Amino acid sequence: MRYELFYWSGIQGRGEFVRLALEDAGADYVDVAREQGDDAIVRHLDGAGTGALPFAPPFLKAGRLLIAQTANILQYLGSALSLVPESERARLYANQLQLTIADLVAEVHDAHHPIASGLYYEDQREEAWRRAGDLRAQRLPKFLDYFEQVLERGGGHHALRQHSYVDLSLFQLTSGLLYAFPRAMQRLRHDLPLLHALHARVAQRPRIAAYLASPRRVPFNQSGIFRHYPELDDPA
Repeated sequence: MRYELFYWSGIQGRGEFVRLALEDAGADYVDVAREQGDDAIVRHLDGAGTGALPFAPPFLKAGRLLIAQTANILQYLGSALSLVPESERARLYANQLQLTIADLVAEVHDAHHPIASGLYYEDQREEAWRRAGDLRAQRLPKFLDYFEQVLERGGGHHALRQHSYVDLSLFQLTSGLLYAFPRAMQRLRHDLPLLHALHARVAQRPRIAAYLASPRRVPFNQSGIFRHYPELDDPA
């Protein structure tokens, strides 16, 4: 099957979690907006397509199915691409972990847009400084310690005791945090050996390594969820 991924071109955001799963599995897929432009996404959001109506990208077309929401897409692809164990317990746990990752991603976004997504960062800089301080001091340690415990309970190498889309998502999450909050992540590094080891292993997977070295991997930038504003990172 050839999948069609719909996500804004040039933006490093939630679509990257889906893209990593497709790349790791060697799936046949087309990045629609990169080939046809962002208007191809807007047409679906305006209701031009048939079937399920997506609220926002990313969304995925798989045959006659249209699937939206990152965790929902990965739940589908996990089974379709053998990126999740077969048991119902494992699939539910994988979805639980992916939703928890999504919670942290939302908090990272709100660190630089705490008042409104429609306002520029410069319009909410003071509020962002306060929100980012709480993220660094309270929320990041809480979430990342949880994921460290998940890896420990999973045997130390994988979230689910074998490679899965959750490992790929933890890689993307860690990559984004290292870009956005390098000093804060360095401060926490000693407490997260399993998470950082997983990050290194995923980067060395042959298909992931090839993808990361290719132009298909959009660099982190100030248009995505993970943005680096030095004033929001740990004080020097």
